[in-house]
Amino acid sequence: MRNPTHQAALLGSRWELLSFQYSDDAIGTTRVDDPKQYMIEFLGNRRYATRLNCNRGMGSWTQGDRSAAGGSLSLGQAAMTRAMCPAGSLDTKIAADLGRIRSFTIRDNMLNLALEADGGIYS
Repeated sequence: MRNPTHQAALLGSRWELLSFQYSDDAIGTTRVDDPKQYMIEFLGNRRYATRLNCNRGMGSWTQGDRSAAGGSLSLGQAAMTRAMCPAGSLDTKIAADLGRIRSFTIRDNMLNLALEADGGIYS
């Protein structure tokens, strides 16, 4: 995920999705055509806002142990709008994965969100 505001901390930052790499090499990496269509913003009061193509959502987040490069992260399931996005949209897949995120790293202005059980990484 790319941070257009160039902030290293999660709180107050906004990130655009660039790709998702599955742990299954047979599936590989899915790249996002328009990163502005998929965004997450970490707000105060431990809330997050997300844009998943034509849908929007809000949820809660908690950050556990943190180092200079990342730490543990838990996102509560988002309350989402339910608009019908165009064919090929990733909104349903990403919405289902939000609750499976377990950790994050930030390197070179890039946020990586890792899913449980090595399920994959959102960048």
